[in-house]
Amino acid sequence: MLQKSLLIYLADDDNEDRMLFKEALDELNMNVKIKDFDNGVTLMEHLLMKNKPLPDAIYLDLNMPLMNGEECLSDIRNESFLAHIPVIIYSTYIDEVMTDRLKSNGANWYLMKPNSFSKLKSLLQKSLNYIANTHNNTSHETMEFMIIT
Repeated sequence: MLQKSLLIYLADDDNEDRMLFKEALDELNMNVKIKDFDNGVTLMEHLLMKNKPLPDAIYLDLNMPLMNGEECLSDIRNESFLAHIPVIIYSTYIDEVMTDRLKSNGANWYLMKPNSFSKLKSLLQKSLNYIANTHNNTSHETMEFMIIT
C-alpha cells in the first residue's frame, strides 16, 4: 500500500471506461484518490484553476471529443507549473508513429486499455507503483517513456 495518498486525474470520454478504472483502483486497495473528467477541455479548465490541488499523475484517453489526449498533453507541457506531472496516455490501440510523437511531446507512459478487468488492475498497479516511486524520489528524475500492454 502507498504511504502517501496519490491524487490521480483521469480524462476519458467513455463513462464505462472511467467506471472500470475507478473500480480497478478500489480493488487494488491503494491509497489513491481519483478525479475524473469526460473531456480534455474540462480537465484543462480544472488544472488551470489556481485554488485546486495538482494531481500526482494524469491518465489521458487519446481519443476524446473537444480536446483529445495529444492536445491535452501539449497544453500540460506548455504550462510550467504543470510540466512536472507524469502523463500516462491510456488508449485502445497502439500506433508506433503516434507513440513516438507522444514520447517526443512529453508523455511518460502509454498504456493500452486491456480487454480484461484483472489486466487493468495489473497495469494500474504497475503504473501507480512507478508513479509513487518517482514521486518519492527526491531528485525528481523524470519517468522514462514506457509502452505497457
